[in-house]
Amino acid sequence: MTDSPAPSNSFSRDPRVPTNRPPDFSTLYRCEFTYVWKTLRRLGAPARDLEDLVHDVFVVVHRHLADYDSERPLRPWLFGIAMRVLSDFRRVMRNRSEIPSEIGDAVDGAPRPDALLAESEARAVLMKALDGLDLDRRAVFVMHDLDEIAAPEIAAALTVPLNTVYSRLRLARADVAATIRRLRAKEPVP
Repeated sequence: MTDSPAPSNSFSRDPRVPTNRPPDFSTLYRCEFTYVWKTLRRLGAPARDLEDLVHDVFVVVHRHLADYDSERPLRPWLFGIAMRVLSDFRRVMRNRSEIPSEIGDAVDGAPRPDALLAESEARAVLMKALDGLDLDRRAVFVMHDLDEIAAPEIAAALTVPLNTVYSRLRLARADVAATIRRLRAKEPVP
């Protein structure tokens, strides 16, 4: 399965979105679907549940769109909702007695260029490193280092002190770097 289902325009650059009031839901959905999909994937949402989780995020967005402060950035608000939806999902999953299936995503057997292969391997290593982080550190790492959201905006979106954001980011970076070093040390040398 790919990291995103379909291309998306950047919401902030969409000329149809008014900046002085909350956007209409259909425009928001169309422009930010891929961002929410990627965010949930980066936060470790299981691929088999990703579609349902994206749907759940947009249900919450629809419910609270009138409460959105259009003076604040949209993506940190969406990220916060996605993180809470995923956190709730994980809490419920811990109590589930279903045995997970060993069947993974279908692998495309078509030959890939070396550049795509290297990118795919790097993404897999990063996802493994992210899987080792707790959700709080992972959220800050994804928002800051992957989504390029400023630390003060992250603090506001996650409702934590700014110093907590910096602490989680520092610890997450150290954990990710250590995990990547460990994973690469296990790779056979060609």
